[in-house]
Amino acid sequence: MPAPRVKNTRAEAREPINPFLPDLCNSQSVFLLVLVAELLALLLTISASSGLQHFNWDKLALISVQVQWIVLFSAIALCRMRFWLGQQTHVQAGTASYVLVLLFTLVLSVLGQWIIYGIGSDSAGDHFEFDYWLLLNNLVIAAILSGILLRYLYLQQQLRNQQQAEMQARIQALQSRIRPHFLFNSMNAIASLISTDPDTAERVVEDLSELFRASLAEPTLIPLERELTLCKHYLEIEQLRLGRRLQVDWQIGSYTSEVKIPSLMLQPLVENAIFHGVEPMPKGGKITIKVSQNDKQLSIVISNPYVLVKRNSQNHEHSQRHNRMALDNIRRRLTAHFGSAARLSSSAENGVFTTYIFCPLTV
Repeated sequence: MPAPRVKNTRAEAREPINPFLPDLCNSQSVFLLVLVAELLALLLTISASSGLQHFNWDKLALISVQVQWIVLFSAIALCRMRFWLGQQTHVQAGTASYVLVLLFTLVLSVLGQWIIYGIGSDSAGDHFEFDYWLLLNNLVIAAILSGILLRYLYLQQQLRNQQQAEMQARIQALQSRIRPHFLFNSMNAIASLISTDPDTAERVVEDLSELFRASLAEPTLIPLERELTLCKHYLEIEQLRLGRRLQVDWQIGSYTSEVKIPSLMLQPLVENAIFHGVEPMPKGGKITIKVSQNDKQLSIVISNPYVLVKRNSQNHEHSQRHNRMALDNIRRRLTAHFGSAARLSSSAENGVFTTYIFCPLTV
């Protein structure tokens, strides 16, 4: 049976694969654009007033209104066209963005002249004529500044695209990684069970296929229930190898069935708990997995015993480095999906290693 596919939200479906410009619709981008526009209006006012000693507040108000409208209308249009721009070549997208800003500058400059000067002159009986030099002046200023700003936004987005591509590659590499020793041990267990317990061997093959299917799938968010099921499949395979040495305590609280987390996020943590904690201990140990949810976030806590050895021993340093690398990789995956809202931390006290994961609710 094929693995269930996670449906994309409408926002994800409309997100271009390689955006040409950043998303100019979010609140942070709008705030920065308004701030840049006001600084530009201040600069133009100082230039038009021949210095600060002749600064004209009325002129600042008029220039601010015009500049803000041009910036905001251009940002809204570029935001609405973001998916289309992402499908064009960079030259086509850049040309379209540049022409769009100049077009808004021309239209709003004409409209601004007519509102500020035309309406007043008509009521006074004077004949209004457009100041074409003022229109040309606005277009030249917009051509220079919009070219610089669009170039900056383009380079910023290309850097972000590159970072996202590298992050996705690391996520894929981590998700696809299943330790060779686990695969060999699973195959040996299956081979030994075929003649003595074929039903169990068949179940182990199904569990192993589920894990490989998940590791080969696209790195994305999946329902928490699905991730817990994959983790149980892995533990059932390891249980055959370790027997009574491996004990698992599931403490699953109530959670919303639609909550999603990155796929194969728990399995590497449980694998580390067995590989670095339970397996080296002669009598084995117990792994505790706690899952709980409140109104704002999902909490996952995994704890396992570990062998207390000298810190300067070679095996201890190798184990610590490998475990730290796995935790760093999962931390990067959480950051890639949730940003700074997700946290991963760990502690080692009194022979118990504990991993804490906190991530925002995603449905």
